[in-house]
Order: sequence, then structure tokens, then C-alpha cells
Amino acid sequence: MILSGLFLGSMFLVTIVLGCLVVAAVLKLAIKRYSFFTLFSVATAVSFLIFHYYLYSPTLKITVPKGFNGEVTLVLSEVDDNILTVDSNGIGYINQWTFNKTYTQPIVVDAEGSNINGRLASFNPSTFWAKGKTCCLQGKEINTLSFEVAPIEKVGEKQYYSRDLTALVDTALVLAVEPNKYTRVQTTEVTKE
Repeated sequence: MILSGLFLGSMFLVTIVLGCLVVAAVLKLAIKRYSFFTLFSVATAVSFLIFHYYLYSPTLKITVPKGFNGEVTLVLSEVDDNILTVDSNGIGYINQWTFNKTYTQPIVVDAEGSNINGRLASFNPSTFWAKGKTCCLQGKEINTLSFEVAPIEKVGEKQYYSRDLTALVDTALVLAVEPNKYTRVQTTEVTKE
């Protein structure tokens, strides 16, 4: 039987609180100066801060050009501040922390400030972002997060855009990584017969 997310989340919260009770009891034995309630409050606050840090996902605000349709791709890069105003090819740049932590649906507006979230197409019903790798930029991979902005007449339908990112990205910004042992890099041209 599969438990609901609400029940599992509640179980996790109860586990944190019970764990904090145990930690506070141990701390009370070691530190007699402070009350049990004070130690419990501090332990609970620290636990929830850690919990929040590990589960926090920023809600990105992405700006696309007016009338934009197509795939929005956020490329893993070496920037300190995310570049979320995408170019006419739908390409923006994000840092490693944002790349690792982002899983919530972004707020997407066009250049005039109109919200176009109703036209977004997610990767699949269970996850919004598509995580991808493009090969090869000087023998290294480009890591990306992407989603689609559908044309008004095709809202809710995935369009499956495809393009060669290696020719479109700003190579000075990209944080290209070595392919891992599971990546097979094709080094010869494939000919269709």
C-alpha cells in the first residue's frame, strides 16, 4: 500500500519533534542551567532550519521575450547571480546551487511583464523540470534544466523541441563537466542509409 504524501510528511514532522525531545533530554542532563523547554525549543528550531535548508527550492522568476514559444533552457554555469532573462533562443544561465535545488515550477513572464504560466508545459506529470545533458563542448557535457512554453493554440500539449545547444550557449559562462562513466560519447559521424 502506498501512503499519501501528507501522511508521510506528517510522520517525518513527528519524527523530528520526537527526536528533538530526546536531544533536549540529553542536553538537559549535560546542561542543567537551562530549562527543558528552552533546550527543546532550540533543538526544534535548529532541526527545522536544517530540514528547510535541505528541502528548500527557490521559485525562479524567468523573463522571456514577447511572443516567445519554445523550449526554455537554463544552463549550469559559473555565474554568481542567475541570469533568468532568457535570450531569443530561450537560454538562461544558473549557478550550481540553483541547479541542484530547483524543482518547483517557476513564475514566467514576458518582456512586458505579462504572466504566461498558463502556457507552460512540464517535463511530465510528476516533475516540472526536464534535466538534460548535451554533449560535447570541448569534450565536456553541458547540464541543463528545461521546460516548454507552448503556443497559445496548443496550451497543454508538449511540442518536443530539439536544438543543438553547443552552438547557442555563451561558452564563457557555461560550466561544462566531464562525462561520467555511464555517458557514451559518439566520436564518429553516423550516416543514414
